[in-house]
Amino acid sequence: MERIGDYLYTFDGEGKEKHVPVIKAPEKVKAGEPFEVTVIVGDEVPHPNTVEHHIKWIALFAKPEKGNIVHIATFDMGPTYAAPRATFPVMLKQNSTLFAVEYCNIHGLWESSIKITVE
Repeated sequence: MERIGDYLYTFDGEGKEKHVPVIKAPEKVKAGEPFEVTVIVGDEVPHPNTVEHHIKWIALFAKPEKGNIVHIATFDMGPTYAAPRATFPVMLKQNSTLFAVEYCNIHGLWESSIKITVE
């Protein structure tokens, strides 16, 4: 059986990659208090945004230390008018890992993650 995870690309750390969803968020937050998480596709190397080659959507998920992964939000974009970045309001109750997944219409699914400490 094939798994969608087999088709998720993750940056290998070599060179610069314009498809990596870069997650910008505080390392520590207060339990239950809102904070902003911004996901930028191609932070250092801008991703094209044309009808022929664009980022269609960015999704954000949280995996708390205890419990199942939770979908926080999805930001849907159209080519040529939307920049490949999205800011999400987030509230966490416990230490969690945030996962960003984005879809490029030519190069497929890309992911990244960061850990957030909740005080």
